[in-house]
Amino acid sequence: MEPDSSAIAPARRALSQHPARFGVGWGLIGIAAFSFTVPFTRVAAHDGLSPLFIGSGRAVVAAVLAVVALAVTRQTRPTRAQWVRLAVVAGGVVAGFPLLTSYALTTAPASHGAVVIGLLPAATAVMAVLRGKERVSRTFWVFAALGTAAVVAFAALQNGGLGSLHWSDVLLFGAVVAAAIGYAEGGLLARELGAWQTVSWALVLCAPLMVVLTVASVTQEAPNGRPVQWLAFAYLCVVSMYLGFFAWYHGLAIGPMAQVSQVQLVQPVLSILWAALLLREQLTWPTILGGLVVIACARFAVRARLGTRVR
Repeated sequence: MEPDSSAIAPARRALSQHPARFGVGWGLIGIAAFSFTVPFTRVAAHDGLSPLFIGSGRAVVAAVLAVVALAVTRQTRPTRAQWVRLAVVAGGVVAGFPLLTSYALTTAPASHGAVVIGLLPAATAVMAVLRGKERVSRTFWVFAALGTAAVVAFAALQNGGLGSLHWSDVLLFGAVVAAAIGYAEGGLLARELGAWQTVSWALVLCAPLMVVLTVASVTQEAPNGRPVQWLAFAYLCVVSMYLGFFAWYHGLAIGPMAQVSQVQLVQPVLSILWAALLLREQLTWPTILGGLVVIACARFAVRARLGTRVR
């Protein structure tokens, strides 16, 4: 049976009719998987695998898994319009976020990266609003702007002052924007194609570019990581780049997208915890307070987007 047959298509269209708790639950599973991405990227990139290899190679491995899954289940190819939207998803979550974070985390501590990426919930909500052309309250935009200012101030002050914003912070900010665009478009597209199908087709679409970048990285510097670095890289390939999106896009497709995006608020907290446990990074008060401020701003922005009272 083809995936677009009458027996399957209505089920996809009915995703948004599920109670919101189902979307939040699936979203939490996805975010739990993603919470290891920052510390494991730091492990793989620290005096080991090159950032270009990490960012592109993980997409190549995931694309191989996607090709197998699509072939075995005989999925119908997307339409031309859907391919264009898949290119947006691929640019955001297959190429943009992995490459930008890989380069940023060669110098930035995992805990620092986790706090900056903590702006992602509000950014995802903003992109969902813009993409869906929805009306939102002025309060939402106020808290979204405050969250952006809080992240910029935190990153700059932690690096020695407002005049000492590092290049890694710029890359992390770019990664947040790229992921937010990819999440919002992917969540909408998952209602048409399915959650795992959306990320699979996006990986396939971006595979030629990622193969070229991977070959270029190997040519410049042969991968020479320790076993622990290869294990971290394997997690990034299989879970962060592929399986985690099964749950995440399914949760966004059930929606409401802005409400499900709230679960991203736990990601920086978990990432900082994993960085402390796995990498023995010190939990400083600036990191903790910066994380709380970013999380608070993002939380208020998303709750304002939902039209609920901010308490």
